[in-house]
Amino acid sequence: MKVLLICDEHYHPGQVSVDGLAPLEAKGYTLDVIKDGTMPASLSDYAVVVLSKSDEKSPEDRGSWKSKEVQQAFIDYVESGGGLLVMHSGTVVGKDTAALDALIGSRFVYHPNATPVTVEALRRHPVTEGVSMFCEPDEHYHLDIIADDADILFAAYAPAQGVPNKYEEDPYHNAPAKICPAGYVRTQGKGRVCVLTPGHFVEVWLNPEYQRAIENSLRWLAG
Repeated sequence: MKVLLICDEHYHPGQVSVDGLAPLEAKGYTLDVIKDGTMPASLSDYAVVVLSKSDEKSPEDRGSWKSKEVQQAFIDYVESGGGLLVMHSGTVVGKDTAALDALIGSRFVYHPNATPVTVEALRRHPVTEGVSMFCEPDEHYHLDIIADDADILFAAYAPAQGVPNKYEEDPYHNAPAKICPAGYVRTQGKGRVCVLTPGHFVEVWLNPEYQRAIENSLRWLAG
């Protein structure tokens, strides 16, 4: 299966995503990587596109790469039957990314400090098949789900941290125990979208259970 990975920005080095997907190459997946936000002539050459990049061109250039044309290219690709896997920082919105946010179906809100995060499948689905509960130190992403058809498949739990009376004042350093959506699927046109929020550290990507979830997602997205 031919897969395109779009990754690399200031807070999320692309090598984490590259190394996290590398084990799949031994299973017959071919991975092309774009790190500067320069889109290929056609996304339709790929069975699945993996978006693991916020709206920053590179670690050095934090300008926007998700132009209206780029956003429309993603929409056209999915609506024509393509599969889009959005991982971790791919959910982070830009200043003018409403069209792509709607396709993805959610918007990143914030995350507290990295902490042990437990991820569990909620029900049987091709994406959750054979995936057992796992726990890794990670950023616990809090999302605003905006798609009415988002079918939530994974939930993630993180324990409380910091000072309770400062939860709202400083949510990055102080957060209550919370369960958040960690993965969901939706469709648009003829295509499919899957969102998986774990993955700030490469150890999360390489966890055998998460590897299984990623491969399941790729297969489901490719139809």
